[in-house]
Amino acid sequence: MNRHERLVIVGAGPAGLATARAYREGGGMGHVTMLTPEPYAPYNRPPLTKGYLRGEASREDLPIESDDWHEENGVELRLFTNASAIDRERRVVATDEGEELAYDVCVLATGSEPIRPPVPGGDDPEILTMRTLENSTRLQNRVGEDGRVVVVGSGFIGCEAAASLSLRGAEVTLLSREESPQRVRLGREVGERIEGWLSDYGVDLRLGARIEGIERTDRGYTMTLGDGDTVETGTVLFATGVAPRIRLASEAGLEVDRGIITDSSMRASAPGIFAVGDIAQAYNESAGRHLSVEHWGDALEHGRIAGTVISGGEAAWNMAPGFWSTIGDKSLKYWAWGDGWDEQVFDDEGEAFTVWYGKGGVLVGVLSHGMDEEYERGRGQIERGESLSR
Repeated sequence: MNRHERLVIVGAGPAGLATARAYREGGGMGHVTMLTPEPYAPYNRPPLTKGYLRGEASREDLPIESDDWHEENGVELRLFTNASAIDRERRVVATDEGEELAYDVCVLATGSEPIRPPVPGGDDPEILTMRTLENSTRLQNRVGEDGRVVVVGSGFIGCEAAASLSLRGAEVTLLSREESPQRVRLGREVGERIEGWLSDYGVDLRLGARIEGIERTDRGYTMTLGDGDTVETGTVLFATGVAPRIRLASEAGLEVDRGIITDSSMRASAPGIFAVGDIAQAYNESAGRHLSVEHWGDALEHGRIAGTVISGGEAAWNMAPGFWSTIGDKSLKYWAWGDGWDEQVFDDEGEAFTVWYGKGGVLVGVLSHGMDEEYERGRGQIERGESLSR
């Protein structure tokens, strides 16, 4: 792109920011506009269920770049600005305010939104979800020492938040339909380890539980479970998964499935449009197939690839997706294609452990706690498609 061309980035999370950064680093000279409905410059979200929620980090600790970065790099950051439509023929992004922004290249980086389970009472706006700084701040303000909270869901957001809230001195109950946390995704052994960690932090685990309904009371909520039992609490946090925000792409006629279909350079099905981060169902060259991932590091990698390509360079997605999760002071590190496994090898080293996941005899994932060398070694083995045999 030359200095007269226009790059519009819809979304200001890690993927959107990484796109702008890589575009400038690649020599891109065009005008860059980044839109976000939030009131803040791009910030780190992982601390929202950990250090920030526990009060160990402040808002000032969260921005990804310094206050001056956007001005110094010629990135026009438009806060409180929500994109409402994309006109592919005219190459225009429309905002909720009726403004039209012309683009030569548009990058969709709209991320995901929390899912609320379809239970009676679950649409109560005072039931909290976790995605933004406001979400975490509301939860922090509402659940202090001696507070009572129910966390619904045993994914990483739910487990991290439950541990952090318990460390704050709250009385925490975690409800999940799984028999142990992350059992479907990571297997029984890992689920039982996480269950033990949460119990050690004082979290009351109600596993294999189904919620029949939620009612408001003078003191908070009464939750009725499938076995007829009830749970009384002051606050409810839904941590029941996320869905990619692909409405703009779908209404614009882009090819979508679980996410926006892209090639390995993050190009979508329409000329001049890219998709990055949670919303991208991108082709991974090492995996040999399209993958949907919701990991922070992969959002940064998607943005790096898109920005490099838009500025005239070459880049493609070929690394294995991965993330870290910290539950209290226990860290799990994970590389995996993320679309299933049919066997596993559990290497138990006492407190430390590594799990190797296979599918059709091929290594497709590795997870470790306290065994960083195995974790680091596993990524290359996954990308090379090595066999599971240990």
